[in-house]
Amino acid sequence: MRFLPLTATADPLTEVRAPSGPSWTAGPIDADALSDFTARYGAPDLGPVVVVIPAYNEEGSIGSVVERIPPTVGGYATSALVVVDGATDATAQVAEEHGAYTCRARAKRGQGAALRLGYKVAVDHGARYIVVVDADGQYDPRQMDTVAAPIMEGWADLVLGSRRLGHAHVDDRVRYAGVVFFSALISVLTGVRITDSSSGFKALSAEVASAVRLDEPQYQAAELLLETIGRKFKVVEVPVTMRPRSSGKTKKGPNLLYGAHYARVILSTWWKWR
Repeated sequence: MRFLPLTATADPLTEVRAPSGPSWTAGPIDADALSDFTARYGAPDLGPVVVVIPAYNEEGSIGSVVERIPPTVGGYATSALVVVDGATDATAQVAEEHGAYTCRARAKRGQGAALRLGYKVAVDHGARYIVVVDADGQYDPRQMDTVAAPIMEGWADLVLGSRRLGHAHVDDRVRYAGVVFFSALISVLTGVRITDSSSGFKALSAEVASAVRLDEPQYQAAELLLETIGRKFKVVEVPVTMRPRSSGKTKKGPNLLYGAHYARVILSTWWKWR
């Protein structure tokens, strides 16, 4: 299969762009979290760049992640939004103490559900650009200018921060092999060359966040990527550095189980768009 260049996903004459309006309906947990956000903050203008951080029991690292978010990205003011996914520790309090907005789900559902909720809050409160970074401190928020630049310059809609194009301090070689394998699988299925499909550091336009349909509660990275490609938005990758966790341990579960679920999401989402 011919690979398309990383600067585009398809001929623009055949674009399948976004439908208008929200791409999901809030369930009871989402509705409660949105009501609580409004009760605590009213209707804040979060600004042009909203940094969405999904977090579950990350009280040891979330403060330093929020602290390192630059005040501007690409010349636009940033706001930090931590989506607390049913945490049982002090993640929300620590995030707020360091200046972040928090959106709190009362039950743990998974990173995909947390990000879906974060995208809605960001878009509803003024975001033009959304940057996603993990709460575990493995990515450096100071690289946000690099990750967001292709969108702000108008030649991308979704940007993945690739640890394979940059540098990764690997502490689990089996999981890293999975990154290589699944990125290659997506590349073959879509014709778009991808090196790091499961990156936890990315940027997307508000249009993409409003357009793609995201159903997966946990394994959202592949779903977002394939939905974006399927709708003929432009996807690029940029090099980033990934470091070991600053505290805590991964929430992704055993490698084989994670890999099986990730493969299911890839194949089911691709089948829908093929």
